[in-house]
Amino acid sequence: MARLSWKQSENDASIREAIDLVREQGEPLPPIADEEAFGAMFDRFADAKVVLLGESTHGTSEFYRARAAITKRLIGQHGFTIVAVEADWPDAARIDAYVRHRPVPDGDDEAFARFPTWMWRNEEVYDFVNWMREHNRERPEDERAEFRGLDVYSLNGSIGSVLEYLDKVDPEAAKDARGRYGCLSPWQSDPARYGRAVATGQKKPCDEALLRQLQDILDKRMEYLRADGGEAFFDAVQNAKIVHAAEHYYRIMYEGATESWNLRDRHMFETLQSLLARRDDAKAVVWAHNSHVGNAAATAMGWQGEFNIGELCRKAYRGEAVLIGFGTDRGTVAAADDWDEPMQVKSVRPARPDSHERIFRDTALSCFLTDWRENGQADLTEVLSRPRLERAIGVVYRPETELYSHYFEAVLAEQFDAFVWFDETRAVTPLTRAHGKGMPETYPFGL
Repeated sequence: MARLSWKQSENDASIREAIDLVREQGEPLPPIADEEAFGAMFDRFADAKVVLLGESTHGTSEFYRARAAITKRLIGQHGFTIVAVEADWPDAARIDAYVRHRPVPDGDDEAFARFPTWMWRNEEVYDFVNWMREHNRERPEDERAEFRGLDVYSLNGSIGSVLEYLDKVDPEAAKDARGRYGCLSPWQSDPARYGRAVATGQKKPCDEALLRQLQDILDKRMEYLRADGGEAFFDAVQNAKIVHAAEHYYRIMYEGATESWNLRDRHMFETLQSLLARRDDAKAVVWAHNSHVGNAAATAMGWQGEFNIGELCRKAYRGEAVLIGFGTDRGTVAAADDWDEPMQVKSVRPARPDSHERIFRDTALSCFLTDWRENGQADLTEVLSRPRLERAIGVVYRPETELYSHYFEAVLAEQFDAFVWFDETRAVTPLTRAHGKGMPETYPFGL
């Protein structure tokens, strides 16, 4: 019993030390409404090639508005050229065309119209997208900032985009593509059923046909580039890659979570690399969940064999990649009870006493930045290098099972280079059709 008391006393002392050091070295941030002052606090990271901005939920207004303020500063003052987000490529392509003053792709599909719609169809993203459009308005086309999607879920939309492209530049090749993609046609709108059919032996995999289709497009690169220039070709290649990767993702998701997670994050990282390779002196800001942005090797995810964008960026770009986490203690969040269920505004429970979040909460600082990237902060790094619980809320939030559903173990100082803290936060505001009044008909959210 005495041994347990000693251990508890040691833990209490280490937590108190961590709270004191974080309070001492934490830098209070200006209100987000003062975007210029807020963004200027992050000028120190402008020497990076990739700045990854996280979020500990997918439905918190402060996270979106803070990332917007930081990104505006990095684009406007420091030459960043790419905003790459945890979203589907075809949906983001509509936004990208809008912000770069290019023709928005034809079609009835609205951007980000599928679950979880609130993740990108919200007032916070609406404001940022329109800022990007205004920023780009008077700039030469090759200097305009891009808005791109990194994710792998758009099987149906990507097939449609490839076929639409080939119909324009090579109708005969479009016929061949329809034949190959026909392997997936019964499952295009519900690809998880395809994965289940393959796993149970009811269906042969389509991967070889999809790989041949991608290779055919790449083999005709010079011909297609002469027909329409580089932008449409790049988009078609990326969509063909997504079809191939998505087929693999849905096929292996029944074999284990680790394999499908790693495939998804590798695809997102390779997409980021492709975007960076297309522009001279390209610099990118990534918006994704902390679980993708933080170095997975410093978390329970990595200890069980998973990796993520943050870890891959660390390895590829070393000191030119900056990983910034975001956290909160309490408030409200937009989330659902389960996948494909309606969005609700839910109350976020205060952080557990054995979590990293508890340390930041107990500093009594309402909004601040903690940066241990520079030298001379060995004491801060040390107290944040002890494994503790960390909370992750995605598009699903289950407060009643929060410990098992939303907490994992992590070493914060190795997971991130810096951390942004908001003591209390509120849910994002989903867009409604009323918000589209006065916007041009081409506005990509379809409002």
